[in-house]
Amino acid sequence: MLSIATACLSGILDDKLAAAAAARFQGIELAESDLVASPWSPARIRQECARRGLTIDLCQASRDVEAVPPREFAATLRWAERTFDVLEKLGSGTLLVRSSASPDTVDDDDLAAEQLAALAGRAAERGLRIAYEAAAGARFVNRFAHAWRIVRRAGHPALGLCLDSFQVLATGDDPAGIRVIPAEKIFHLQVADSPDRRQRVLPGLGAFDLTGFVANVLGTGYAGPLSLEVFNDVYRQEDPRHAAIDGMRSLLALQESVRRGDPAPGRGLPPAPELDGHAFTELAVDDVSGPLVARALTGLGFTRTGRHRTKPVQLWEQSDARILLNFGSQRTVEPGTAAICALAVSSADPVASTRRAEMLLAPVLPRLREPGEAELNSVAAPDGTAVFLVRTGADEHTWLRDFTRDGGGAESAGISGIDHVSLTTSVEAFDEDTLFYRALFGLGISATAEVAAPFGMIRSRAVSDDGRRVRIALNTAPLRRGEWAPAVADPQYVAFRSGDAVASAEIVRGLGAPVLKIPGNYYADLAARFDLPAGLLGRLREHSILYDRDEHGAYLHFYTEILGSRLFFAVIQRIGDHHGYGGPVSSPVRMAAHRSQRLHSLRSRDSGRATPATRHDFSLAHLTALSLSPPELVDAAAEGGYRYVGLRLTRVTPQEPHYPLATDPALMRTTKVRLAATGVEVLDIELARISPDDDPDDFKRFLEAGAELGARHVIAQLPDPDRNRKIDRYARLCELARPFGLTLDLEFPSWTETPDLHTAVRILREAGQPNAGILVDLLHFARSGSSIAELRQLPPEWFHFVHVCDAPPAVPATNEGLIHTARFERLFPGEGGIDVHGILEALPPGLPYALEIPRATLVAQVGGKQHARMALAATREYLANGATPP
Repeated sequence: MLSIATACLSGILDDKLAAAAAARFQGIELAESDLVASPWSPARIRQECARRGLTIDLCQASRDVEAVPPREFAATLRWAERTFDVLEKLGSGTLLVRSSASPDTVDDDDLAAEQLAALAGRAAERGLRIAYEAAAGARFVNRFAHAWRIVRRAGHPALGLCLDSFQVLATGDDPAGIRVIPAEKIFHLQVADSPDRRQRVLPGLGAFDLTGFVANVLGTGYAGPLSLEVFNDVYRQEDPRHAAIDGMRSLLALQESVRRGDPAPGRGLPPAPELDGHAFTELAVDDVSGPLVARALTGLGFTRTGRHRTKPVQLWEQSDARILLNFGSQRTVEPGTAAICALAVSSADPVASTRRAEMLLAPVLPRLREPGEAELNSVAAPDGTAVFLVRTGADEHTWLRDFTRDGGGAESAGISGIDHVSLTTSVEAFDEDTLFYRALFGLGISATAEVAAPFGMIRSRAVSDDGRRVRIALNTAPLRRGEWAPAVADPQYVAFRSGDAVASAEIVRGLGAPVLKIPGNYYADLAARFDLPAGLLGRLREHSILYDRDEHGAYLHFYTEILGSRLFFAVIQRIGDHHGYGGPVSSPVRMAAHRSQRLHSLRSRDSGRATPATRHDFSLAHLTALSLSPPELVDAAAEGGYRYVGLRLTRVTPQEPHYPLATDPALMRTTKVRLAATGVEVLDIELARISPDDDPDDFKRFLEAGAELGARHVIAQLPDPDRNRKIDRYARLCELARPFGLTLDLEFPSWTETPDLHTAVRILREAGQPNAGILVDLLHFARSGSSIAELRQLPPEWFHFVHVCDAPPAVPATNEGLIHTARFERLFPGEGGIDVHGILEALPPGLPYALEIPRATLVAQVGGKQHARMALAATREYLANGATPP
């Protein structure tokens, strides 16, 4: 049974239970702080756990109980009786007590055994047990062997040990001694890893021999829960569902390492199939960055050898190194930027790899393909990158048949394949990404390295297979504020393998590759650090090649300039058994050189140019393409170039399609898979429409669904003539939404009882809720006759996004006409009579622009997806032609 301590996760107990169940844990350890803070009674907590398929395996106490003065122990027994009452209501059979850190504790094993036996006797009368744990920070009993001597001396069947890997290994204890403890005296097993014996991290991310520790415990015959207990501030600040899934992956991988070599079938994960290298790396590009990357590839000796038969994708090859350039519209690519959007690795059994991924809770990506195209298995990495699994062997290159061959014959630069791919992630996602690649593909993890870079500390870690044919380097800036270089976010690179880096550098120089220039001071320092032959040092300097060396071998590497604002390439040569990715001297030099290059290019580009306007992200409102289901809308947004979508969870009219995300688990699951696969985010959900007969509490599941989808805002309408009632109900809905991190953005259609901006403002002021907001829909604003002057005076924190559209100049005379235009006949910005520029200019800068432009006739002609593309293209063109607000 796999269990998780609630103290590992962020949020309130409800959040933690939902996360543990979603990650498929079977049990929990209930922290005393979570019990005390919960509004649920112990009986209700038991019910909620049972409803989610969870058992309460252990309750943690924070009281010093043993080897204390008689008066204090008498108080302990009174506390224990009340605590046992709670445990009975919770349905938990075991109470954890840690060895005492109290200054009143005495160093007396006999007294400790006597008092623990008395406590266990009280517990046994209730059918409960006491698990005693040696805490590393305790005053006297801080080793498991010492705790075992006391438990053995107490001799009570309801008293046993809790073994915690952190407490055991952080003190330097030899876990082999655990094997002498009878299995029936080990009541609970907790695991955590650590890189430094001070900080807890998930299993597999530290330096502890957890495989050996767990094997020693299981060697006693222990068959109880394997529980994750990791107190880590980074994990406790992230989404508890993500943290729980990471925890489950780490435990499954730990189980696998313990069971390795166990011939028993059907136990644990299916083995990770052998990997045989990088099959290709796919780059998302656009019309600006694509030609730039293509020129760089040409300069590196690559040839465009094919075009995909049905997709705007180019194939570039040099020996076994393959790069795909995907010119399709992708949300993850800002204008002028290139980014890694997919990795492909050769697997001996892609189907088995996919099955393993599913067991590890990784989203398996459905793939649309035309008849005759290769069927590729793929999963979504935590950052949305698609990871394709290509079969190793005779049919390894079947996917290449999807490309029409159209080139060849370019000069090779001696590149033979892809050595590694380097990705940058946030510090919050650093461990999550590592665990994803480690667990899903059975990769090993290198020691974490820290480099004092020019822009702050950079932390790096690599994952690779045993044969080092697949290598992925992961990087993060744990304390970074701002971007690492101008206009660069999360730099990435693909490193190509060469048998002779110097010869490759000479060739690409002749081919015109944009090689990054390394300053001469580096080579003066290199000559002082290493006794290199003068000829080699001269060639390294001539071709801007960096050099590292350790006791295992050497590493030669040179780089291109940054291409498309984020991406660059490297060419590397490994000599001997060098397995690094750049040392503490060369890496900062490369980063500084890239910064200098970017500064120079940006100054050249921006000289004489006016300050660019504030950038706005775009969202695809559901009403724009209401015929598309939520998963289809997400795909349409990704293909069209949107960052966000707005999802309609409730039906507004009987005639429109209904997508019950709040009550349809399959639809919710599919939608979340598409969100993960595309990187599109949910900006808002709609519609919380509170009429006189609606109760705000009926929207709780609606709000929960929005939070599960990652939404930020909720669109609300108040078609209620009773002013006081609608203010009270709006305030109540805000209160319900606040724990989910959702704002309530009040929309004011002119035909409703909240018909204009002025009325909406009065409601917000009287409701007085910190998460209240106003949604300005340009059509409703214009049709209601609302004042731009009043709009300018309102608090900017009230506004979170804006609905952008245009409409015919003639205003319908009836409500029916107003409603028909709003739902079926809006126009692209600039095509109608709304003062689009004037309204947008009055709003706070930088708001996301949600395009709500339903055009029934056009959608019928071209389809919802094409309509979404046209809406964004028209809006961007309108804003680019001098109408962009500041």
